[in-house]
Amino acid sequence: MSGPENTEHASAKAQAGAGGTADVETGHDYDGIREFDNPLPRWWLTTFYGTVIFAIGYWFYYHTAATGDSQMTTYQKEITAAQKEEDQKLQALEAQGKGVSEEQLLALSKDAAAVARGAAVFKQNCLACHGDRGQGVVGPNLTDRYFLHGAKAKDAYQVIGNGVLDKGMPAWRAILGAAKVQDVTAFVLELRGKNLPGKPAEGVAEDEAARAKP
Repeated sequence: MSGPENTEHASAKAQAGAGGTADVETGHDYDGIREFDNPLPRWWLTTFYGTVIFAIGYWFYYHTAATGDSQMTTYQKEITAAQKEEDQKLQALEAQGKGVSEEQLLALSKDAAAVARGAAVFKQNCLACHGDRGQGVVGPNLTDRYFLHGAKAKDAYQVIGNGVLDKGMPAWRAILGAAKVQDVTAFVLELRGKNLPGKPAEGVAEDEAARAKP
């Protein structure tokens, strides 16, 4: 049986036999469009298999063995390092007497974002002594207008940061860092005057405390 198709097949075989690169056909013909079964280019196969091997290695290294840090872990480490650096700068300024001012702390107490951050830190660290709303448990009630260590915003900041060891109050600056201590101070200042029921008032009234500590 002869015809154009057989002639083309014969031509392809002849090229292959002569060392050519004849197309390999599957024998499928769709409206005159023939389907080939040629091998993929080596560069494409090399890229494909290399990508598969890389993906397996990547998954094992970062997710199965957890040897390397993921992008999120790297990001979190960078954020932590930046916060630590900022805390060191704030502590250095405070050591020089150039730290946060009374006015800055009062402004923070009116900053909703700072107060919210301070509330979150307070709930994580301060509930056992001061209660969930600052009403006082072992520690004093933070919602009244009576004070043990001064009524100024800076007084609260110093007490939170440096602690009162003989009263069991830890020095939170070394644990939380200066920035978080400022946020907690903002939250504590915002609690003042709410007079929530809780531990009875301790210390002296606000006006007397202000006179005692100029």
